[in-house]
Amino acid sequence: MEPVIIALIGAGSRSFGPETVRDVLLSEALAQRHVELRLMDILADGLLDIGRYAKSLVEKLGRNAKVSKTPALEAALEGAQFVVTAVEVERSLYWAQDFHIPCKYGFRQVFAENGGPGSLFHGLRAMKAMIPIARAMERICPDAILLNYTNPMHKVCDAIATLSKSQCIGLCHGVWMGMEQVAYILDKPVDEMEMEACGINHFSWFQTIRDRRTGEDLYPRLREAEREGDWLADWHEIGLARILLRRFGLYPSPATNHFGEYIGWAHEFCASELDWFYDPADGAPWQKGKVPEYVSVQDAYGTERPFKKQEQKPQPIEEQALESSGELAIPIIESIVCGEHRSLDAINVPNRGFIPNLPDGMVVEVPAMSDGTGLRPKRMQPLPEPIAAMIRLQGSINKLLVEAFAERSKGKLLQAILLEPTVTSYRGAVEMVDEMLALQRDVLPPIR
Repeated sequence: MEPVIIALIGAGSRSFGPETVRDVLLSEALAQRHVELRLMDILADGLLDIGRYAKSLVEKLGRNAKVSKTPALEAALEGAQFVVTAVEVERSLYWAQDFHIPCKYGFRQVFAENGGPGSLFHGLRAMKAMIPIARAMERICPDAILLNYTNPMHKVCDAIATLSKSQCIGLCHGVWMGMEQVAYILDKPVDEMEMEACGINHFSWFQTIRDRRTGEDLYPRLREAEREGDWLADWHEIGLARILLRRFGLYPSPATNHFGEYIGWAHEFCASELDWFYDPADGAPWQKGKVPEYVSVQDAYGTERPFKKQEQKPQPIEEQALESSGELAIPIIESIVCGEHRSLDAINVPNRGFIPNLPDGMVVEVPAMSDGTGLRPKRMQPLPEPIAAMIRLQGSINKLLVEAFAERSKGKLLQAILLEPTVTSYRGAVEMVDEMLALQRDVLPPIR
């Protein structure tokens, strides 16, 4: 029996690496096969730690698996059937810049991760890292499937679909967050409901909410329950979702500070969000080499902490719970390799009529089925026109950003910025682009 070769790119990550290694080695389906797990990262210390951890789990679980580690991408990809990626460059430092610099110019972006003007620079950095991986796969393992966790998901997947021939599937657990919110409003367990959502990553909308046993359409009950709820209940998480349900008819996913990134007026529904706080009178933290501390107000007690700051050390990976992450990469690998039938809540793939009133080729998020024959995205109903219009705009922004990356074009980047719903000043947009290109010149592609 041929080995199943899985390459983890970015394996030295503190979260992605250990979680994915556990998922591979806890899999009972893969345990029946010989697994070759290749760990790749350019950071020596992280690679050493994850390699040691993976080998200890192989021994502890008694798995028929070979673990190797390498800083060389080509070596990791040789003969690989599946490539799993989660790649970031100094995530916290540059995310803080993505958030604060556009805000300085008056652009009220919500989160600056997957949407908003800051996310375009995040996208360019991610493309710079991910496109060489996708192109290397074309040469070295052209039949391999790329399972990507790297954000901003839809921008990265759009770039890979446009600029390479690699088969890329984007994966995110955000839809599950929306399912939990629906269950909370209806006071009904998630597993008693059948829910299907579609759209783009972090901006997905439930077309189906049904009782799994009876088949009853639960949308009427959801609308009634929402109207009866206290307006301030979990405001930061679901306040904007409730307004979107009322105005556009469908419930969105995953949360205000995610889908709010794509809406120009979403800041009205973010309850005192503080991201990457610092006192500007002390100077910009990145000029001193110190990353500001991230603060997110998820509820009324979001900033409740001891006055005297206590140093928090990351939990050693050896002490982390030995349980699966719930992410979809390994279940997809299990289904394809072992022929197991799986229902997937959400995958990100180029649109091929899966959402009829969104552009063909644009990367969309839809449910799917997976088995030994491969992945089959589900064909959904057209989205309501106002929802489709908001998503089409993001598709245009992504298209321009991919062109800016491919052509190294400052003009295309500025066009994408000027389409962003939170950008309210031409002069501010031009000056912000200049400042961000100078500030992040070491990690951005060479934009002319």
